[in-house]
Amino acid sequence: MTDQEVLSYVKAASVALGLTLDEAQQQRVAVHLARTAGMAGQLTAFGLTVADEPAEIYSPLPFQASYNLREQL
Repeated sequence: MTDQEVLSYVKAASVALGLTLDEAQQQRVAVHLARTAGMAGQLTAFGLTVADEPAEIYSPLPFQASYNLREQL
């Protein structure tokens, strides 16, 4: 996508989502979106296989309840 197409997409998506973005905000979102799309393209082009990163490596930490510091004040 060209920069103009990304910006057009951001403008259309913001309207569809009911977000009010000024021109500067639209430009910043478009820059980040284009960068993210570029990184995703590089990752998908790399051609990783299932054996390159086995799911068994992922091990989430045990759940810990959040602690509200305001209750101590």
